[in-house]
Amino acid sequence: MAEHILSEEYREGLQTFGRMMPNVLQAYNDFTNACFADGAIDRKNKHLTALGISLFSGNEHCIVYHMEGALGEGATEQEIAEIVGVAGAFGGGTTFSHGVMLVNEVMQEKQNNVQ
Repeated sequence: MAEHILSEEYREGLQTFGRMMPNVLQAYNDFTNACFADGAIDRKNKHLTALGISLFSGNEHCIVYHMEGALGEGATEQEIAEIVGVAGAFGGGTTFSHGVMLVNEVMQEKQNNVQ
């Protein structure tokens, strides 16, 4: 599954940061890997939760990153749409517009890569 440009930019930024602050990046990666490990809540639902938070905060890179993470863990388009709706209920128009625009863009890319 090809990554969206925002995911690529995020990963490139992490690599650049990691060259300057390798210990900090390693600590961050260890922490987030532990947070997203399967537990009482599975990885898919953790990415869906993070997607909702990212939508609410307007963090486009994280929106795409966690949407791709959720899809990679088997999330459906319907589950993602419901997360956009719930986040929009809390965040209003800005949250909802980020959701519908970026979700549509990423889903279209995924469908084009499959064809």
